[in-house]
Amino acid sequence: MRLSATYLLAIFGTLSTLFCSVNADLKGVFAHYLVGGMGGSDQAVKDVQDAKRMSIDAFALNVQYPSESWATNSIQLLFNAAAANDFKLFFSFDMAVIDQPSTFLPLFRQYQNHPAYYRHNGRPFVSTFNGGSKSFGASSPNAGWQSRFKDVLAAEGINPFFVPDFDDYGGAAYDANFFRNYPVVDGVLGWESAWPQVSEGVANVSSAKDQTALSAAHAAGKVYMMPLSSVQFKHIDPGQNWYRRGELNLPLRIGQVLALQPDFVEIITWNDAGESHYIGNCWPEAISSAPAIQAYSNGYDHTHWQDVLAPFIVAYKNGKRSLSDVTPFGAFAGAFWYRPLLKTASCSSDGLGKPSGWQNAQDEIDIAMLLPASSSGATLRVYSGGSLVATIPTKPGLNMASVPIRTGPQRVELVAANGSILGAGSSTQDVVADTSGVCNFNYQVVHIA
Repeated sequence: MRLSATYLLAIFGTLSTLFCSVNADLKGVFAHYLVGGMGGSDQAVKDVQDAKRMSIDAFALNVQYPSESWATNSIQLLFNAAAANDFKLFFSFDMAVIDQPSTFLPLFRQYQNHPAYYRHNGRPFVSTFNGGSKSFGASSPNAGWQSRFKDVLAAEGINPFFVPDFDDYGGAAYDANFFRNYPVVDGVLGWESAWPQVSEGVANVSSAKDQTALSAAHAAGKVYMMPLSSVQFKHIDPGQNWYRRGELNLPLRIGQVLALQPDFVEIITWNDAGESHYIGNCWPEAISSAPAIQAYSNGYDHTHWQDVLAPFIVAYKNGKRSLSDVTPFGAFAGAFWYRPLLKTASCSSDGLGKPSGWQNAQDEIDIAMLLPASSSGATLRVYSGGSLVATIPTKPGLNMASVPIRTGPQRVELVAANGSILGAGSSTQDVVADTSGVCNFNYQVVHIA
């Protein structure tokens, strides 16, 4: 009997809670969650339950408009769902939008003592997107965050555990100098290190900045939260039109996280349709006023990246350091992903044109296949454009592979040593050489089952 991936995730969501309880305080795994409009409580419950099945510990709620009714309504739905499902949430205030801490403090005060609010060593966890260059009228950003945030709350008996993304502080990395200048933080979240920069060309993601940050944080008695992501593609307006490499970024980054064993991991993201790195549902209400985002995200399902990530989370929480230790919950687990538009497309009908960084893309089928420790002799058969283009040997653990793609349909099969097909996945959208519509560099993610 072949068990469904959802059923197996549900079983292991329970078992991993038991196996990993010793590591529950450190080794937390979070997913960045953009707070947007919601159609009802069922959507909040679905997101919370899906994340919990993966052994994600909390959503980092990215809040841009702390007092807008649609935002506060969604936040309430999420906290209700989290409380009912033994899940946690914390705020990640978006300082690219918010002007000063006084804008978000009322919302934080309201929820910081909520049973579903995530706490580290008894302290409510708080993060940000950006804010490292903002001083709020003080002599420095550190002084501003100390006086306008930490001191205000300390006077009320609240001591937040503050782990912001301060990538915008002006330095090249979170080094020893950063921690000397920002004693206000209890740790930092990396963000930009999750993908290669466009300027790096055809290059795989590097963990060099993460290594620097982790070492410097620990030397200062702080923590480091390492980002993990798949791709970054944005195609909204002339100032927001770029592609930062996906390809094998996700499994490569999984290997880097296992090797470094950071204190925390943040998956970027659960639901950011605008940047295309979502692994969960993108509810229509959240992007109802963004037709540009709808045009390149609607119909592009990424939820089967969850099948790859869930076993990784268990391995990370148990201190495993090798991809060979990332094994499936059942006989196998896997997915492949591809862009349905070749990078050589002219995109002549798209007013925005091709995204910056398009030349760094590679037209390929990217595969992640997880096999148990007992696996032997299985191969991956890859079909592109109706033809067999590759046969790839496998080994126990997380296998990754990329194969040049052709126009037409795509298919990947997992084949046993005796020639029987153990599982397969087929494309839902053919690859084309050009388009008269949107120049879409988003990925289709296909389940291998």
